[in-house]
Amino acid sequence: MSPITILIIFLIYTGLLFGVTIITSRKASNLSYFLGNRKSPWPVVAYGMIGASLSGVTFMSVPGWVGDTGFSYLMVVFGYWIGYQVITWILLPLYYRLNLTSIYSYLGTRFGMTSYKTGSWLFIVSRLLGASLRMFLVVNVLQLFLFDAMGIPFSVTALIFIVLVLLYTFQGGIKTIVWTDTLQTTFMLLAVVLTIGMIAGRMDLGLTELFGRIIHSDYSKVIVTDIGARNHWLKQLLSGVFITIAMTGLDQEMMQKNLSCKTLRDAQKNMLSFSVVLIFVNLVFLFLGAALYLFANETGISIPALRDDLFATISLQHLSPLAGIIFLIGLISAAFPSADGAITSLTTSYSIDIMGIEDKSWDEEKKKKRRLFVHFSFALVLFLLILIFEKMNDKSVIDKLFTIAGYTYGPLLGLFAFGLFSKRMLVDKFVPLVATISPLVCYMLSVNSQQWFNGYRFGFELLILNGLITYFGLLLIQKKTTTINNN
Repeated sequence: MSPITILIIFLIYTGLLFGVTIITSRKASNLSYFLGNRKSPWPVVAYGMIGASLSGVTFMSVPGWVGDTGFSYLMVVFGYWIGYQVITWILLPLYYRLNLTSIYSYLGTRFGMTSYKTGSWLFIVSRLLGASLRMFLVVNVLQLFLFDAMGIPFSVTALIFIVLVLLYTFQGGIKTIVWTDTLQTTFMLLAVVLTIGMIAGRMDLGLTELFGRIIHSDYSKVIVTDIGARNHWLKQLLSGVFITIAMTGLDQEMMQKNLSCKTLRDAQKNMLSFSVVLIFVNLVFLFLGAALYLFANETGISIPALRDDLFATISLQHLSPLAGIIFLIGLISAAFPSADGAITSLTTSYSIDIMGIEDKSWDEEKKKKRRLFVHFSFALVLFLLILIFEKMNDKSVIDKLFTIAGYTYGPLLGLFAFGLFSKRMLVDKFVPLVATISPLVCYMLSVNSQQWFNGYRFGFELLILNGLITYFGLLLIQKKTTTINNN
């Protein structure tokens, strides 16, 4: 496929996205930016969250991951479902009862201002790292298959991507994102389903026959019983539970969309339906990965050293031009939710939690100016981080993402757990110390685990350990008096 064709596809899709943006951002205010005026229809939020949850990481990395770990990731997905029940019945009622815009203000109510700021900064660091990794993955593919051929350097490609996201989010915020995510989810899922169909056609198989080949192949292995393996089934299941609680339930970006629903009941219906659909969507991505490997093995295609590139390589170089077009549309659809939601939620958290933009002494015009400044500033930081990760492209992006999350979301998990399941107050000023020590301890354990624990290797369960260490660290700095609030 020629670079000009790819460029035309990119421009047409971007134009469609901006059309939706223009419609949804009319008469936008600070309230619509932060919470969509609390009028978002729950089915739209639920459907759009699929794209926001999967993004470029699932689109590229999960299919590539099948070659090394089979379908073992499915146990993580089952854990996700359990985690979503916790969010639905415990966290969402709390957030709605307190009428929160930023979920970290709960920590201020529960423990004090230092805990509040600590929670917000933990999210900001987590989201900056995670979002920049997701964006890097997609920008890198666009660079390899489009902008390299046009002689455009990676830094310019990244800048174009960030500027486009800025243009369609700075005005409407979450009100716009709820609808653009719906559009992007549709195209992303269509790309995966159609690609599976095309691979089946190239292998002269019907879809049923292809599924049969996959199920009877080594790629379909779900249960790993080696307790020392990083993808042992119980580790995966438990990790999925706590990854969901931390990276969705304690994440401003994901919860901001839920809080934009009209009522708590709507938000709960959104979460319950989303949690079921997400299992089937992830299963489709795993089937895609197995199909890609079977096709590559059968036709003698060389597997890329970086497995994340397998989907792109086969779609753009070994299938029909139509398959390349479908892949690119799906990739772009996966790319934008990673960036738009991140910038909006980072802006929300920093504006409310750090700057105090909800202060009643601020007029609407002052709030808007500060919000726009923060919005553009985070876009710049994300751009710089993408350039840094371009120099560090040495392992699976999804592995990096969850490893980082294990260090940064763990203290959030411990803080919220202590707030919900203990009635003790904390010596507020010592909370940042506990939130810093816990990730450092986890890092030391992870690096030395094989030597210290007879060959044991930590996987995603590192997040659970991090949360536990934080929780016990908070026990050491608790006050003797009970809280006034009922939590």
